[in-house]
Amino acid sequence: MPLRILIVDDEPLARERVRTFLAQSQDVEILGECASGTEGLNAIVEQKPDVVFLDVQMPGMTGFEVLRALPAGLAPCIIFTTAHDEFAIEAFDVNAADYLLKPFKLARFQQALERARRDAGSPATESSRHRLTEWLDHRAPVPPGQRRLMVRTNDRVLFVRLEEIDWIEAAGNYAILHVGRANHIVRETMSQLESDLPPDLFFRANRSAFVRLPRIKELQPMPGGQHVIVLEDGQKIPMTRPLRDIQERLGVI
Repeated sequence: MPLRILIVDDEPLARERVRTFLAQSQDVEILGECASGTEGLNAIVEQKPDVVFLDVQMPGMTGFEVLRALPAGLAPCIIFTTAHDEFAIEAFDVNAADYLLKPFKLARFQQALERARRDAGSPATESSRHRLTEWLDHRAPVPPGQRRLMVRTNDRVLFVRLEEIDWIEAAGNYAILHVGRANHIVRETMSQLESDLPPDLFFRANRSAFVRLPRIKELQPMPGGQHVIVLEDGQKIPMTRPLRDIQERLGVI
């Protein structure tokens, strides 16, 4: 069976170089080329390539962010292609398939391809990718303004910035992200979200709702000592937590 390959790089000349070098091999099939990380992620999810030539520095979504966003069970061999070498040593430490520094030559490219050919389909590949993403989370934390949740639909993958979410509502084993006038469904329970959402940004008002702290406009008292959270758009969300909990999170004295 031919090695099924995807090329992800925002530079046309870089993609052409990989494509030209791949033409020297008989047992490969190029599934496609992607010019952005988001496009590449969608293609990986849909086409499930054996090997991905992945640029690191891309606008909008880096190659590292693509790896973080891959769903469980998807573990293609990753060959980084980049002009920056600052991550190379540590990437090898966590068993990345290879790391090609631009401008790479044919002999070095073929060496990386042969390594990927050996690794593709290996049971160790999945655990290697997990070690890589764990390292990335430690090595390159996402800046607060760029934190996102991934939303999968039938035909695409969306990325919603946490700072854009107004509140989150439970829907069985799913959750609804309320973002302005738009709603997005994610396949996570509220318990799973609670471990993922940063506490500096979200507050769990009750069992079925999170609110983004900067969106809170006021609290309205209710009978029995309870309160309702009122967001800036007028949305009202019952709060079952003690008043002091939200006071502490808002930094209220």
